[in-house]
Amino acid sequence: MKRLLSVFLMIFVLSGSVVCKAETRIASECDISDLEVPLSQSVEASAVGTVLEIKAKSAVLLEPYTGKVLYDQNGDEKLPPASITKVMSLLLVMEALDRKEFDLDTVVTASEHACSMGGSQIWLEPGEAMTVDELLKATVIASANDACVALGELVAGSEEGFVKLMNERAAELGMNSTTFKNCTGLDAEGHLTTANDVAIMSGELIKHELIKNYSTVWMDSLRNGESELVNTNKLVRFYDGTTGLKTGTTSIAKYCLSATAQRGTLSLVAVVLAGETSQDRFEGAKKLLDYGFANYAFEEIKADLKEKEVLVANGEFNTVKVEAKGNVSFLCEKAQKGEISQSVEWQKNLKAPIKKGQTLGYVNIYSGNENIGRIPITAAENLKKRDFPLSFGYILNGMFKI
Repeated sequence: MKRLLSVFLMIFVLSGSVVCKAETRIASECDISDLEVPLSQSVEASAVGTVLEIKAKSAVLLEPYTGKVLYDQNGDEKLPPASITKVMSLLLVMEALDRKEFDLDTVVTASEHACSMGGSQIWLEPGEAMTVDELLKATVIASANDACVALGELVAGSEEGFVKLMNERAAELGMNSTTFKNCTGLDAEGHLTTANDVAIMSGELIKHELIKNYSTVWMDSLRNGESELVNTNKLVRFYDGTTGLKTGTTSIAKYCLSATAQRGTLSLVAVVLAGETSQDRFEGAKKLLDYGFANYAFEEIKADLKEKEVLVANGEFNTVKVEAKGNVSFLCEKAQKGEISQSVEWQKNLKAPIKKGQTLGYVNIYSGNENIGRIPITAAENLKKRDFPLSFGYILNGMFKI
């Protein structure tokens, strides 16, 4: 079935949907006539600081867990995001699922408003019922506007209320250049964001493992196969480690993409806004991801603590055993891996009593002159305060030594 569908995809140029002879409707975010065309096989191995040739107004590469921007091309320019808007819509749905406000089996009844969206859609009819799981499939894979609005209405009661929540969450995340006017990404005056802000919300969304159940899917279906869903994110098929995330296309926004990928412990978010062609956004994102994976890595650094015990005043013993457990996870340029150093910092005036696990100091970790983290040094045992008889014994012992 999928091989046969691929043939249809090569024949038809779609603006949102097509009806095949077998009455199977294919839902997809935009033109899917070129989805069988692979990405270039060359790997972008440019060194840090190289200017990448990305054919788009704006592009950003972000590591989502540290929030570090690894590459920036006009990342603060305000632009319309098209359906990448749905990244924030999906983030709010994921967070509502986490709060157990509903679950994937919750049935949602489509409203007339949701069914009136047009554009990319799954042709919901007023009163038609679908589960949250099905609506998520439609929203993530095919960018269905009707499904997205139905989910927004489930979360907030109305699209207007949902958009209010979207803007509030954007502010909480520090997306200071973003204003949402709707939850779908349909062109609207003042509906603007930046590549940097898109990277922030994409990084937050991809932390929800559940989203990958949908964003890594190439094709799926609804209504017992009557509605085929096709993912227009080429990277899902052609780029190793792809985890998502969202394409976006309108005549005003042009070709946009927020692409996420993970290899080993390194996750990356590549955002391309206002590409001139569909291929430009995919090749641009691929260049950004290649650049990130070639030049950056996470290094797990453990404490190198030489001291096994430390002096403590007023204790039944003069010292207490110590340990430094845990590690510092450091995003570094691969060329800088050897520039790590450590230093020990003890708390002042350490006195008994000491409880096991009590923090007594820190092992500071440096990359060059930059402090990149610290690991607590804790007591490995309890140490009681010296009582009067013991203190008197110390005094006598000192006297006799004299």
